[in-house]
Amino acid sequence: MPDPPTSPPDPPAASGAPADEPVPVARRTDLGQAKLLPDIDHDGGWLLTLDDTPQSYVDLGDPTHLEFEYTQRLGHLVDALAEPGRPLDALHLGGGALTLPRYLAATRPGSRQRVVEVDGPLLALVERHLPWRGPGVDITAEVGDARAALAATAQAAPGSLDLIVADVFHGSRTPGHLTSVEFLRLAAAALRPGGCYAANLADGPPLAFARAQAATLRAVFPQACLIAEPPVLRGRRYGNVLLVGSAGPLPVADLARRLAGDIFPARLTEGADLAGFTARTAPVTDATATDSPPPPEGAFSVG
Repeated sequence: MPDPPTSPPDPPAASGAPADEPVPVARRTDLGQAKLLPDIDHDGGWLLTLDDTPQSYVDLGDPTHLEFEYTQRLGHLVDALAEPGRPLDALHLGGGALTLPRYLAATRPGSRQRVVEVDGPLLALVERHLPWRGPGVDITAEVGDARAALAATAQAAPGSLDLIVADVFHGSRTPGHLTSVEFLRLAAAALRPGGCYAANLADGPPLAFARAQAATLRAVFPQACLIAEPPVLRGRRYGNVLLVGSAGPLPVADLARRLAGDIFPARLTEGADLAGFTARTAPVTDATATDSPPPPEGAFSVG
């Protein structure tokens, strides 16, 4: 697999800071204006934004530090999937600043991970300023379309993965071609028996997109659950929704316990409750798929 593309050095977004202090970096990428912003309250912390929408937070000094609530929930899932320290074979669709791959490499050494990011200049920017390579870190990153990469994996190496994470946003929206039954069938084909698929999405009232995505997940995976904060589930505000599916049992009890201990606890919905959530909602197909709805103005913006 090819290395991320190279490009000329990036100009800083601001000047005048002491030489030993990190400064913001800005660059136009294929999908918009990307910025890397140092966390002035936390040494080694960096925020990646795209058109002022937060995409990733990385702690270069501690890859187990997960700042965003949805990444904390994905971290809980990674922790609950297998006994502590057991390596996993993972495919990450959507790269950002590679927050979760770094976490998985730190908590499960020896894990083999592949990251597919459609925005080549963004991937090059992250590699230059927030490098992830190091001893014992087996992460390869490539530029490509998430669905095309998944289809190639399902065909060439079926049943080869323990974990697939889809966290793809073009700006603030998930592309429609990554939301259908046909797409999820590719994921199911690429997973080992008992392997897990997880997708980070976002929706708000009346949760029509989240309901349709949960119905799509249930149409493909015998075991499924949805994770979100109660205000989001009640349709009171826009926010992240995590969908998890597998052909085998999911660690729902362990996962629910971990979620309940967070500063902002999330609720895990499964079984009859998830069936009720998706009642009278048809699964999404390639013929009916649309991008996720745009967020309300100012929902995730950063000044």
